[in-house]
Amino acid sequence: LVERIGQATDIFAALALGVVSSAASAEMSVATFIAKADALAAKGFLAMMSPDLKLLQGEMKAAGKDWRADIAAARARGEVPHSCPPQESVGMKSDEILAYFRTVPMAQRGATSVKAAFYAMMKKRYPCPQR
Repeated sequence: LVERIGQATDIFAALALGVVSSAASAEMSVATFIAKADALAAKGFLAMMSPDLKLLQGEMKAAGKDWRADIAAARARGEVPHSCPPQESVGMKSDEILAYFRTVPMAQRGATSVKAAFYAMMKKRYPCPQR
């Protein structure tokens, strides 16, 4: 069991790498993301060869890229951005991301995009100071 948990951690760490890179992908629901992540975790080490791993990484890359672009655009317009992360690169562990996604009510997971859930998570994690 400990070995399996370690393998799941490795898989989720690979997913988290997607947050700092950029790539476009079609939006996926939180329900689908969680189901695919759970299926990958159940595969253990073999999940590293699954095309779903790259698919989930792509979702996180796209959400992170869009989030950073939206913040930069708001600042360029002189507006308060959606969220206010520190200047240095934001790193997150995939277990943090999945834990937050799991807080989305079951009834809303199918209609909530990964991007929307990611934005909500970042707004909560990095709120902007009141002006």
